[in-house]
Amino acid sequence: QVQLVESGGGLVQPGGSLRLSCATSGFTFSNYAMNWYRQAPGKGREMLAYISRTGDTTNYADSVKGRFTISRDSAKNTVYLEMNSLKPEDTAVYYCNARDIRGKAYWGQGTQVTVSS
Repeated sequence: QVQLVESGGGLVQPGGSLRLSCATSGFTFSNYAMNWYRQAPGKGREMLAYISRTGDTTNYADSVKGRFTISRDSAKNTVYLEMNSLKPEDTAVYYCNARDIRGKAYWGQGTQVTVSS
């Protein structure tokens, strides 16, 4: 059974940091590129960060470039999103996504991040 379980969300003050984790199981982690998305209330799902199957290539949305860092640990079948300098507009539900070269994709259930003073 495929599972992607996000954790690490919560309430943080503006300027603060959070580290999201996405623990995966049920598929061959090394065959899948990993992505982080978010969806704010009333908005569409936005892709934030991509990391290749091997971890040697990453890409970021302009909205998070320089503040967020994606990484993966193949020994733990886990992908991370380090988020720094958080802003109120970063408030959203954050999702991890696994996608193989044929387009087969899996999603996690999401974790809420709220940036507020």
